[in-house]
Amino acid sequence: MQPPTPSAQKNFVLDTNVLLHDPHSMFCFQEHVVWIPVEVLEELDKFKPENTTRGANAREVHRKLTERFPGADQMRDGVSLEGGGRLRVCINAALHYQNSAQPEARTGSKAAATHALFPDLSRMDNRILATAAYLADTEKEQTILVTKDLNLQLKARALGLEAQDYRTDRVEDDQDIRRTQRKSGAEDYESIEIPRTRLQAFASEGHIYLDSAGHKFLDNQYLVFHCPEDPHHGIPARHVGDSHFQALEREHINIKGGRSLQALNLGQRFLLDALYDPNITLVTVYGKAGTGKTLLSVGAALEQVQQGEFEKMLITRVIMPTGKDIGFLPGRIEEKMQPWLQPSYDALEYLLARPRKPEKFEGKKASTRKTAAPSPAQGGGTGKTMKPYEPLLQSGLLEVEAITHIRGRSIPRAIFIVDEAQQLTPHEAKTLVTRMGKGSKMILIGDLGQIDNPYVDAHTNGLVYTRNRLQGQEFMAHVNLFKGERSPMAEVAANLM
Repeated sequence: MQPPTPSAQKNFVLDTNVLLHDPHSMFCFQEHVVWIPVEVLEELDKFKPENTTRGANAREVHRKLTERFPGADQMRDGVSLEGGGRLRVCINAALHYQNSAQPEARTGSKAAATHALFPDLSRMDNRILATAAYLADTEKEQTILVTKDLNLQLKARALGLEAQDYRTDRVEDDQDIRRTQRKSGAEDYESIEIPRTRLQAFASEGHIYLDSAGHKFLDNQYLVFHCPEDPHHGIPARHVGDSHFQALEREHINIKGGRSLQALNLGQRFLLDALYDPNITLVTVYGKAGTGKTLLSVGAALEQVQQGEFEKMLITRVIMPTGKDIGFLPGRIEEKMQPWLQPSYDALEYLLARPRKPEKFEGKKASTRKTAAPSPAQGGGTGKTMKPYEPLLQSGLLEVEAITHIRGRSIPRAIFIVDEAQQLTPHEAKTLVTRMGKGSKMILIGDLGQIDNPYVDAHTNGLVYTRNRLQGQEFMAHVNLFKGERSPMAEVAANLM
C-alpha cells in the first residue's frame, strides 16, 4: 500500500471527553495525524483516581500513551500508527499562561482570534481551543477539533475552525431510531404476504420454511405474516435463521404467589417471546415511556428465577443526574441504588401482590403483626413492614448492582436487567455485555427520547451501539415497542408533550 500523500492527511485534535468516551479513539483516524493537546493530559490526571468507568478510561489512556511514547524523542516527533497515520502530543509554543498574557500570534490568525474572543485561559476548554487554533495556523493540512462538547464545537466554528463530534461509534440513519421516536402509538413492524394456505399451515404447525427472495432477515428478527385477501389479520413470527420462521411461544407471565400478565399488543408479544427463549441471551429494547418494557422484563426475569431457569436476577440502572460514584453515599448498595431503581421495585411490588378483593372490615381487629426485622447485616429496619420483594433480596435471588463496581466480574447463571441503557456510553455497554458468563441472559432497555448524558445522543449511546454491533448474531434479539399501555392519559401525553 502506498503511503498517503500529505495533502490527503488531516490533523485531528482530540478533546479530553473523546478519550474518556473511548480510550481507543486515538487509533481510529486511519492515515491522518492525531494530536493530543498537553492540556488533555492534565485533565485526564484529574479523573484517574475515580472508581468509575470514566476513571478506568482515563487510566487506560495513560497506559496506552506511555506505551506509545517511551521517551522524549517519541514525544517530540510523534509515533506512527498501524493505520498509516501519526500520533502526536501538542505543546502550544505560542501560548503563555502568565496573567492571561497575549499569545504570540500574527494579527488575523485563528490563535489571535481565540484570545480576543475567549481570553480566560484559566478555563481548560479555552486552552484546548487555542491549541487547535495554533495548529490550524501552523500546519498546512486541514485541522479539525474533535469534541463531544457541543458548546466547544460552537466556539470553534465561531473562529472559523472546523469541529465535529466523534463519529466512529455513531449509528448512522438507523430506521428504528426514527421509528421509535415518532409521536404515535401505531405499531410499525415488517410484514410479508404469503398465500392463505401457507398461512393456515403456519398457524397449525408453528413453523415454516420460506424462500425470502428480495427480503433479508436477520437471525431472531420479528415480523408478521398475512395473506393478500386479509391484510389486516396477521400472525406474528420470528426468523430463527436460514429462511426458517417459527411462531411465538410465550404471551403471558405467571408469577408464583403473585399476578399473571398478558401481552397487550404485538410488540409486547415479541418481547415476551425473546425474554423467555433460552437460546436468546441478549435482548435490546427501544420503547418510549409507558410501553411496558420495565414491567415485562422484570416479570419475565422473576418468573424464570422462580422456576429455576436462572439462579438469580440482577437489576441496575444508569445513574446519570449525580455524575458521582455512589460509593460516597451512606448505606448499603441497595439503599444507595433504591431511588434510581424505584421503577423496578414498583414493578416487583405490583407483580408479587395479588389483586385484593373487597373486604368488610366491621368487627375485625387491626393486625398487630409486623414482619420480623432482619439483622443489621441483612439491612433490616425495626418496625417496618416488609416489602414483597425484600425476601428476594435477603435470599440472594435478587441482587442490585452498580455499574461502577461491575468491572472485572463474571456473572454466570443470572438474568441481568439494565434499565435506562440509553444513558450508557458504548464503552460502558461493552463492559456490561462482556461480564455475562455461561447460562446468563442480559436485557438492555431504554427510551431513545430521554437521554440526559451530555456526551451521547440517540445515535451514539451504548444501547444502540450494542444493537448495531451485535444484531444478526444467533444469541441476540431486538424489539421495538411503539404502543403505550400504562394509561390512556400517559399514552396521549407521551405523543403530544
